[in-house]
Amino acid sequence: MSVPSLTGAVGLGVGGAHRGYLVKLTIISTLGGLLFGYDTGVISGALLYMKDALQMDSLQEALVVSALLFPGAAGGALIGGRLADKLGRRGTLIACAITFLIGALGCALAPTVGIMIIARIVLGLGVGAAAVTCPLYLAEMAPTHLRGRMVTINELMIVTGQLLAFAINAALDALIHDPSVWRVMLGVATIPAIALLIGMLVLPESPRFLAIKERFAHAREVLELSRPADEAEREFNEIVRGSKEAEREKGQAWRDLKNNRWMRRLLYVGCGLAIVQQATGINTVNYYAPTILESSGLGVSAALVATIGVGATSVVTTILGIWLLGFVGRKKMLIIGFSGVVGAQALLALAFTLPQSDAVSYLILACMMLFVAFVQCFIGTCVWLLLSEIFPLAIRGFAMGIAVFVLWTVNAAISFAFPIVNGALGSTGTFSLFVLINIISLIFVARTVPETKGRSLEEIENDFRTQALTTITVEPAGRR
Repeated sequence: MSVPSLTGAVGLGVGGAHRGYLVKLTIISTLGGLLFGYDTGVISGALLYMKDALQMDSLQEALVVSALLFPGAAGGALIGGRLADKLGRRGTLIACAITFLIGALGCALAPTVGIMIIARIVLGLGVGAAAVTCPLYLAEMAPTHLRGRMVTINELMIVTGQLLAFAINAALDALIHDPSVWRVMLGVATIPAIALLIGMLVLPESPRFLAIKERFAHAREVLELSRPADEAEREFNEIVRGSKEAEREKGQAWRDLKNNRWMRRLLYVGCGLAIVQQATGINTVNYYAPTILESSGLGVSAALVATIGVGATSVVTTILGIWLLGFVGRKKMLIIGFSGVVGAQALLALAFTLPQSDAVSYLILACMMLFVAFVQCFIGTCVWLLLSEIFPLAIRGFAMGIAVFVLWTVNAAISFAFPIVNGALGSTGTFSLFVLINIISLIFVARTVPETKGRSLEEIENDFRTQALTTITVEPAGRR
């Protein structure tokens, strides 16, 4: 992704040097999101060759796909949350880059299914830790009026990584006529891992983390890199006040959760958001799209090429979602998204009842793209943003780690169960089940999710602390 295109997507309303600094910071830190997307998306094409090369049965196939998610990414989320609070956001992203590099090399060189599974777990540790830390880092570095768009750039990079995986899979399939092409597909991930490692070595630590470590002068310097002096001063004063409360609570997360109902409620909401995002079934498409399309009648190469359409839809609609966040509240976005997902999955379930043909295969592809559009535009952009916003500073990394652990555990369970459930119920039955699940998710969102738009992280925490969870106001358009 080029700087100009990213700049346009973010819509950074700041001048000159501040704008350039924020763009550089966003590009480098979200390479973790790019790797997240590539490593989760590349398996869909590599699996078509890998299962023959390593003589995998259906159980081993499911284990290779799900090992990255659980125990890999789920464990990485727990570790990453703790590391983010101990080592800092920057230090944790450096550790993620090293883990990505080791995992990618292990996957590309794996001689057996067992070693492949181990390498996928290592890769998953990096994915899970990055999924926690990238949004935290961006949320704490961003000016208030840009936080929504900057944090959701990470989601854009995730889907861009998935699109790159689909496109590279198709290109390598066309260019390299060798059963071992899957090794190249998996090995490409080493390139952005090295770029993330080098890039994070030159970026600073989050000013919120610096403040909680009482490095106030350094925190002010970091703020002044990306904000006008008056804005930096105002935010610095808020951060200092917030860090004093955070320092008192720091390191006592479980006790604070036990003693503070408002914190527990936020954790429940965060874990609920993680569950409903995965319960959309989005990753059944990300991981199994070529397999689904091949089973509907397309050849292997045609299925790989067609899957690029799914990836392109993810990227385009995520950009649209980032733009909409400047005008539409988080909660309203989620309600629209889940309503659309229910409708799109109902159409997908019906499409699988039609007689098999190329036309029906492309109809199924179109329904998949519609489903992906609603998820990525309205749900994917909001869930990661809300998770980075709603938790108090003292336990932000810890609580984010718990929520993302839940997210990856549900992701792994659904990804592992999908081929089994699909075999038992058929595609129509499986996607009908998703319709029912997403109706429940829609009710959860409407009843429990707070609105956070237009507030600094410190203002949000203060509102939650004073039990104003469901009464947060939306700022006028001019202050967004």
